[in-house]
Amino acid sequence: MNLTEQAKQAVGKKAAEMVEDGMLVGLGTGTTSACFIDSLIERCRQGLNIQAVATSQRSEKQALHGGINIIDVNSTTYLDICFDGADEIDPDKQMIKGGGGALLREKIVASMSKKMIVMVDESKCVTKLGKFPLPIEIIPFGFPSTIEQIQALGFKGQIRTTGRDYKYITDSGHYIYDIVLPSNEVTLQEVHRSLINIPGVIETGLFLGFADSVIIGKADGSIEITS
Repeated sequence: MNLTEQAKQAVGKKAAEMVEDGMLVGLGTGTTSACFIDSLIERCRQGLNIQAVATSQRSEKQALHGGINIIDVNSTTYLDICFDGADEIDPDKQMIKGGGGALLREKIVASMSKKMIVMVDESKCVTKLGKFPLPIEIIPFGFPSTIEQIQALGFKGQIRTTGRDYKYITDSGHYIYDIVLPSNEVTLQEVHRSLINIPGVIETGLFLGFADSVIIGKADGSIEITS
């Protein structure tokens, strides 16, 4: 096990300890979230009684296989807490998410939650967002026109594909267009607004103002929690 994997497991275990009996819990997607779900499964086997909503089919499958009580997201309008990772997070807790392709469902679950806990290893902490591509979720209908309008705003990118060069399709049946953030002084809020106003753009991977606390795993196995 490498140091990054150790950090992710330590973060996942710490996050699982924050879940209380009777909570409605949002389960994120990604490698760190998978470590969290494993730790949460252990707590449930020890008697923790919760209900959960998953942000992706793979997280749902992992949780169900471990015996976590998964409920239909449409059976509730709120969650007590959600736990998710990030591809990048800055000192203001602004994030890029969507590397795992679940950004739309992740943002819906985050918006439903009274509190969002972000789980990352220290490699995901940056002074400024932008090294990681920004995922944009778009509908397949008319997608060449949607991409052309994105490019007309000055954003360079490419449609996400699978290993066999087929277009990547999200759990909601959409495509993802990964762009490079501009290096000029345009704000992240302006980037999000300009993109979300394009018909065909469903959501962006910019998560601004969602994170309440961040659990950071260090290479030496230590944990830092920022609020």
